[in-house]
Amino acid sequence: MNTTDKAQELQALRDRYVPKGHPNATPFFVESAKGALLRDVTGREFIDFVGGIGVLNVGHCHPKVVAAIKDQAGRYLHTCSMVTMYEPYVMLAKRLSDAAPGDFEKKAMFVNSGSEAVENAVKIARCHTGRSGVVAMKNAFHGRSLLAMSMTSKVKPYKFGFGPMAPEVYQYPYYAYCYRCPLGLTYPKCGAACADKLREFFIGTAAAENIACIVAEPVQGEGGFVVPPKEFFEKIRAICDETGIVFVADEIQSGFGRTSKLFAMEHFGVTADLMCVAKSMGGGLPLAGVVGKADIMDSVPPGGIGGTYGGNPLACRAGLAVMDIFEQDNLLAKAERLGNAVKRRFAAFKKQYELIGDERGLGAMRALEFVSDRTTKAPCPEAAKGVAKFCQDNGVLVLSCGNFGNCIRVLMPLVITRDQLERGLDIMEEGIREVSKTLGK
Repeated sequence: MNTTDKAQELQALRDRYVPKGHPNATPFFVESAKGALLRDVTGREFIDFVGGIGVLNVGHCHPKVVAAIKDQAGRYLHTCSMVTMYEPYVMLAKRLSDAAPGDFEKKAMFVNSGSEAVENAVKIARCHTGRSGVVAMKNAFHGRSLLAMSMTSKVKPYKFGFGPMAPEVYQYPYYAYCYRCPLGLTYPKCGAACADKLREFFIGTAAAENIACIVAEPVQGEGGFVVPPKEFFEKIRAICDETGIVFVADEIQSGFGRTSKLFAMEHFGVTADLMCVAKSMGGGLPLAGVVGKADIMDSVPPGGIGGTYGGNPLACRAGLAVMDIFEQDNLLAKAERLGNAVKRRFAAFKKQYELIGDERGLGAMRALEFVSDRTTKAPCPEAAKGVAKFCQDNGVLVLSCGNFGNCIRVLMPLVITRDQLERGLDIMEEGIREVSKTLGK
């Protein structure tokens, strides 16, 4: 069977046996991957600017991750940490607690996915405070399970048809989207007045005395890689302290070096009470967790948190290897250089192409926002879709995002080579140029 026939056979099987509700952003079937390169079953090679949606900060099949998995696979695959505890779980809890921001004692627990991490953080906050309410931000994405889905902002495709939603979840308007500030203010003159609106929210929408936690992404992921002003989280932190609300940072996509800090909250000089982690922590294996203040983590009685597969030995060994890579391979410095390089090119794109209304991000977590008119800032999802398609047709994998679907985000592995990066960005620019011509811009 030739490679084309193989791809067609797999597509037919996919169409026959995988439901439509589980889509594919690309029509390719992967055969192998290494570093920042991916090869499909037809032999086509792609520069990966997606990284499994932020899962592969250390790259595809990093040798240290693969070696750790192989070694662990020969020892034991599963015991259930709630029955028989094992060294990889305990050591990863220590490493994560030591690495997480905050000058206080911390503890960590592990689950399988980001959604589980978010839901467990809420459970812990509720148990600690004796309150039930949860505040999430508009434009946020926290997952697809019931509570996490209820906290997620965008209705289609994430919530539509899946109601009713979980109760006691409140969405705070995300005024900190500076490019589209609904208050009509300009930063820094505004002094991050967007955060002050939270006090009004507690008057007209939900009483602070009933709120267990506020959950926020340091950089909104699916929302369009939106970065709030530094003072935003300083003010949110202060309000949480005044009202006894637990502040939870969702670092699922922004953590583990994506923003050139191990965790994005470090850019804001603010420490969360609890932090949700996942994605790149496992180096490609399903691993997520909650880490935070020991007294808050210990609020839950025995049996209240956990799970059969949570923190499985293979994933924990992979997580320990990821921690080693960051410490031994100077990966944060590479992330900073990568972020600076992408920022320079994106700034040049914005200057040259009228379709680009904004370029933004932290470190190597960067995005372009496409508009049909820079004055009105009318979203142009057609441009984002066109650029993504051009890139895929020419050997680069990228994804769109944003509430309007008009942003292109990049989550390339931090180990990408300079040549791979420049080639990928060149193709992206070619795509922007072609789409600009097509749309008459």
